[in-house]
Amino acid sequence: MINEHQRIVLKTAVPSEGLEAGDVGTVVHVYRDGLAFEVEFLTLDGRTAAVATLEASQVRPVSGSEITHARELVRV
Repeated sequence: MINEHQRIVLKTAVPSEGLEAGDVGTVVHVYRDGLAFEVEFLTLDGRTAAVATLEASQVRPVSGSEITHARELVRV
């Protein structure tokens, strides 16, 4: 179960928000017992890049063996 304030990894791209699979975000709200999530994605300097409502199938929890990776945010 993914909970509020937990970091997640995006499994699918969300082109309308400039997000790519692999982007890391923080859950800010859990909908319908974990069927969907409101997730905030931040730039590395702390600015909000996107807030997106995502279905459970679009995200997964981070694992302890992963590291973050930087990329340039491209807005469509």
